[in-house]
Amino acid sequence: MKYKTLDKNSQTEVASLFMSVFTSSEGEEEGKLIGSLASELSSNIDNEEIFCFGAYEEESLIASIFFTRLRFSDPILVYMLAPVSVSTENQGKGVGKALIKYGLNELKNRSVAVAITYGDPSFYSKVGFQPLSEDTIKAPVKLSMPEGWLGQSLTNGPIPTINERSTCAKEFNDPIYW
Repeated sequence: MKYKTLDKNSQTEVASLFMSVFTSSEGEEEGKLIGSLASELSSNIDNEEIFCFGAYEEESLIASIFFTRLRFSDPILVYMLAPVSVSTENQGKGVGKALIKYGLNELKNRSVAVAITYGDPSFYSKVGFQPLSEDTIKAPVKLSMPEGWLGQSLTNGPIPTINERSTCAKEFNDPIYW
């Protein structure tokens, strides 16, 4: 398996992967929603505010993840992992976990302090994410499932408390994702 930092030229294949995977697992409406989100995020990859990483077998994209910057008045570097997609035929083989670990290492190399995600605690705990109280870091919008707010320090220290609500990439400024 080969890992790559993707750019805007990957928009079509990334959006197609997300749409296919989410349609298969969650239905057509969710597939269109997440496929559209992945397309929008892909069109704005700049490797500063938005990172996208992919896992390839041969020349085929089999998994992809995004990290988007969460901003605070404090200059701390915090990124949110979302969404994540692994092709249906490659699920359950550790591909997603390996790609997430790759992405987290890339962020560490860029001096990112904290990674956050909003998802299934039983899955994300396998790659180092732990429950995160909004008293520590607030989500950009009200969470429908606060138990899915998870984080991990990418430094040797603990996750710092930030006493303000974060702002996120414009693509996530819709309560439907939260």
